[in-house]
Amino acid sequence: MLNIRRETFADYPAITEVNRLAFGQENEANLIDKIRHSDRYIPKLSLVAEIENFVVGHILFSYIDLVNTEKLQVIGLAPLAVHPQFQKQGIGSALVEAGLKIADDKGEALVIVLGHPHFYSRFGFQPSVVYQIESPFPVPEDVFMVKPLQNYQQKYIGKVVYPPAFDEV
Repeated sequence: MLNIRRETFADYPAITEVNRLAFGQENEANLIDKIRHSDRYIPKLSLVAEIENFVVGHILFSYIDLVNTEKLQVIGLAPLAVHPQFQKQGIGSALVEAGLKIADDKGEALVIVLGHPHFYSRFGFQPSVVYQIESPFPVPEDVFMVKPLQNYQQKYIGKVVYPPAFDEV
């Protein structure tokens, strides 16, 4: 049975391992550590998925900036990782759904993700250009996506600026 809960300090090694195995590199695990040690970390939005007390997945939502005439804090979803032996079983989807609900309940306005359109569109993500939100790097329009939440307002337009923690990803 799948259990999704907030990460604890004791989960850190397992989260690192899940990300290393899922991505085949250390970058995402390093990103998580840097975010945890920054003012962009949102403890209740760093979630693990576990089966029989074994961490099989992790998702992190953290603050990023949306800059136009003013700088607004929005939520960035990155990374999402599922242990390779447990992929294609709905664990990633369950983590996304749980995180979106927490972010919405917390009163956040929108979530931004760089990812696979086929996967993220199932949760209501649309290309950011639909919302006049610009990616900070050159990527196809369909992979840089936005999911407005209940507190979304028209003022959320502009260019996304990721914090320095993302520089090495």
